Amino acid sequence: MSQPAGRTILASTIAKQYVDEITSEVAKLPFKPKVVGFLGNSDPASKTYASWTGKTCESLGFEYELQEVDKYELEASIISANKDDNVHGIMVYFPVFGDKQDQYLQQLISPEKDVEGLNFMYYHNLYHNVRFLDSPTNEQKSILPCTPLAMVKILEYLGVYNKHLHYGNRLYGKKVLVVNRSEIVGRPLAALLANDGATVFSLDINNIQKFTRGDDLLMQRHKVTDLDSEEYSLEHVAPQCDVIITGVPSDKYKFPTELVSNGTVVINFLSCKNFEDAIKQKAGLYVPSIGKVTISMLLRNLLRLINNREIRKKNAENK
Repeated sequence: MSQPAGRTILASTIAKQYVDEITSEVAKLPFKPKVVGFLGNSDPASKTYASWTGKTCESLGFEYELQEVDKYELEASIISANKDDNVHGIMVYFPVFGDKQDQYLQQLISPEKDVEGLNFMYYHNLYHNVRFLDSPTNEQKSILPCTPLAMVKILEYLGVYNKHLHYGNRLYGKKVLVVNRSEIVGRPLAALLANDGATVFSLDINNIQKFTRGDDLLMQRHKVTDLDSEEYSLEHVAPQCDVIITGVPSDKYKFPTELVSNGTVVINFLSCKNFEDAIKQKAGLYVPSIGKVTISMLLRNLLRLINNREIRKKNAENK
């Protein structure tokens, strides 16, 4: 008897609740928030994402401006947007140079306008499980990188998070495999899930690492362990996992379907399709792409940045 097919869940279905929330919040503002996207490459995927971002922004009540600039002019363009009070959010479509210069450009964006949450300050807070920018007052919430945050919201929607457990421990007992260890998505995602109680196996081309919550009960900062490649191979780890998440930037890469246990939650977070169609017969729940949820988190971040700005302004006036 063949295994019954699981459910394929579309990103648009998951994003709907956040779209409604964002639309409502934007309508309350006395101005129209403006997002500027910088495109400094000729990558067709980046152009498609830029177009999609623009349409989504406009449909939800935001103003969106795409600036296509020469990559060597991008630095000056970002600095100009940082200084422009009419610009509320800034994003860059990476890769641009494909090296450490891209990291410099990420850090060049003002933290007050960094809708993607790529600034070092936000990464530091993520890794150390710091949730506010103004401790001990705790009025200004820190933001999270939008793609890892989207993954968390998807896992909450799918019921992987146990709402009956204490906040911050709702992935207790869950094992998650993340096939990607990029600094933008894979590593921070593994840290986020570990901070919420999961055992996370992080796979890249070199090895497998295990992310678990640390022993510091106050901060609950995650810890990382390099695993022995012979004892902890992909063939050993994958079948144990409740959730498998992939983000390999190549259409040629296909995750081995035979390593997925029946009923596993499977998520593909890049536009590249990392699974064969047969995964639909093995996965309990399958999310083939997450783009619409990611853009929702980006705009949610923007609203949080605007709110934080208003809190700082109010506090300054009261001094």
